[in-house]
Amino acid sequence: MIVQNRMAICSTRQIADNIIEMVLTGNLVNEIASPGQFVHIRVTDTFEPLLRRPISIASFDKVKEQMTLIFRAEGRGTQLLAAKQIDAEVDVLGPLGNGFSADNSVKGETALLIGGGIGVPPLYQLSKELTAKGVKCVHILGFQSAAAVFYEEEFAALGETRIVTADGSAGEQGFVTDSLARNPVDFTTYYTCGPTPMLHAVQQAFHDKQGFLSFEQRMGCGIGACFACVCETQTGQDMPYVKVCSDGPVFPAGVVAI
Repeated sequence: MIVQNRMAICSTRQIADNIIEMVLTGNLVNEIASPGQFVHIRVTDTFEPLLRRPISIASFDKVKEQMTLIFRAEGRGTQLLAAKQIDAEVDVLGPLGNGFSADNSVKGETALLIGGGIGVPPLYQLSKELTAKGVKCVHILGFQSAAAVFYEEEFAALGETRIVTADGSAGEQGFVTDSLARNPVDFTTYYTCGPTPMLHAVQQAFHDKQGFLSFEQRMGCGIGACFACVCETQTGQDMPYVKVCSDGPVFPAGVVAI
C-alpha cells in the first residue's frame, strides 16, 4: 500500500564523492514489499522545488521501522535534502514501484548482482535477502573513479565483490562487462541496476540467462499518472509501452526496448 508520511532523519553522512547515505524512521517502512522499490520525497515544505525526488531504498529494517536511502546530491533538490539535519522531518510518499523478487533464485544457486553508480543501492537489500535464503551472491559494482566508490565492505560481507572503475583508480579498469568477460562467473540468474547503456550491455552479454533489470528514469509524479517515464517495450502490440515508476522499475530481461 502506498502511503504519505512524515519521516524523521536518524542519520546522514557522505559516503563517497557527492553520495549521501540517509536513514529515515517511520511506519511507512512496514509497507515495503520488496528490494528495489523507491520513495518520492518532498525536499522542502514548500512547492519550490515543485517536484518530489525519487530515491531508491537501499535497505530496510521493519523491526526498527527504519530505511536507508543512498542518493547523489547533484541537483538543487537532492542538495537541499542532503543539507537536512538529524531529527528533521521530510514528507515521503511510498513505497513505490515493483522491485526485485528474491523468489527468482533458490537455495544453492548463484546470483550475479551488477550495479552501476547510483544503481548500486537497490542491490544491497536484495543481496541480503538472497544470502539469507542460501543463495550465493557475486557482486560486480561499477563506478567512474575511486572517489565514487561506496558500500564495498558492506557488499563484501555478503559475498564475492568486484569493484570496477572507468579510470582504473580502484579495482579493475573498464566497465562491468569487461570484468565479466575477463573473469566469467557461473551463475543462474542476474539482477542489475544502473544507467541504460550498462543495462543494454549486460542484457546483450547474458541474453541466454534469466535476468531482471531495474531502470533509472526521470519521473514526475512517481505513481503512473503523468506518463513522464514511459518506455517502449519489445513485446509488441499487447503491451507497447510501460511506465517505469508504476510497472517497474524492475522488469524481466527483454521486456523494455533498450
